[in-house]
Amino acid sequence: MKIVKEIEALKSVLNHVRGTFPSIGLVPTMGALHQGHLALIRAAKSQSDYVVVSIFVNPIQFNQVKDFENYPNTLEFDLELLKKEMVDLVFIPSTKEIYPKQVGLSLSFPNFDNMLEGKFRPGHFNGVGIVVAKLLHLVQPDLAFFGQKDLQQAYVINLLVEGLSFGVKIVVVPTVREEDGLAFSSRNLRLGLAERKIAPKLYETLSLAKKRLLHKKTWQEVKRTLTKELEGIDSLKLEYFELVRLPDFVIVQHCAADAEFALCIAAHLGDIRLIDNEIIGFHPE
Repeated sequence: MKIVKEIEALKSVLNHVRGTFPSIGLVPTMGALHQGHLALIRAAKSQSDYVVVSIFVNPIQFNQVKDFENYPNTLEFDLELLKKEMVDLVFIPSTKEIYPKQVGLSLSFPNFDNMLEGKFRPGHFNGVGIVVAKLLHLVQPDLAFFGQKDLQQAYVINLLVEGLSFGVKIVVVPTVREEDGLAFSSRNLRLGLAERKIAPKLYETLSLAKKRLLHKKTWQEVKRTLTKELEGIDSLKLEYFELVRLPDFVIVQHCAADAEFALCIAAHLGDIRLIDNEIIGFHPE
C-alpha cells in the first residue's frame, strides 16, 4: 500500500498506474474509518482494478468551526485498516496542499442549497462540491464511491459530475448499520452512553414510517405521529423529517404508485448531529 501526501507524488504514481490497470476507483473519506467506509472500499475493489482512498477533513464544508475542530482523528488506526483491506494507494493531503490559497470560487446547487442539508448547513454543498471536484480532477478515476447515508450529497455529486462533464461513474453504496440499526458514522464516536442508546431511534422512526406508508397510511398522518414521539425524547432535537421524491429529490406531501421516494431525517443528540434515510418504492399491485 502506497501512501502519498503531495499532489505531485499522487500524479506521479497514477501516471504509472494507468498504463497497467484498466480502471481506477476512488473512495473519498474524511478518516475515522468504520464499517461503512469498508463497504465502499470493498465495492471499489470489486468494481475497479486499482483503488485510491483519500483521507482529508475538508474545512470548507463545515458550517460550524467547532464541528470541524472536534471531528475525530484516528489516522494510525485508519491506515492499519486500509492496509488490511489491501488498498493500493492512500492520499493524505494537508489543508495547505489542497487549498494553497484562500478559496476564490463557489459552487451553487439551486435545487439543493435551500432544502434539508442545504438549508440547515449553509455552504455545505459548496464545500463538498469543491473538494470532490478537486479530488476527481487530481485522481481522474473511472469510478468514485459514496455512501447512501449521505443521500442528498450523492445527488449533488452526480449533478456536479454531469454539469462539469467529469468522465467518472458515481457508485452509491447502501448504508451499513450497527446491530441496533444505527447507521455507521464517524460522529458516532462522540456519542455518550445515554445518547448512544437513543441514537437508533432515528432508524426505528424511518422503518416505522416506511412500513406505515406501504400499508396505505398518509404521509401527513405518519409524519405527525412519529414527529410527536421524537419530540418527546429528552436530549433529542429533531431538525427535519421529510419525504422526497426520487430521482429529482423534491420534498413532497404524498406518495404515488409506481414511484420511488426517500424518507430523510436529521436530529441533534446533545451537540452531535446525525442524519439517516430510507428508500421506499411504491409499485402497483
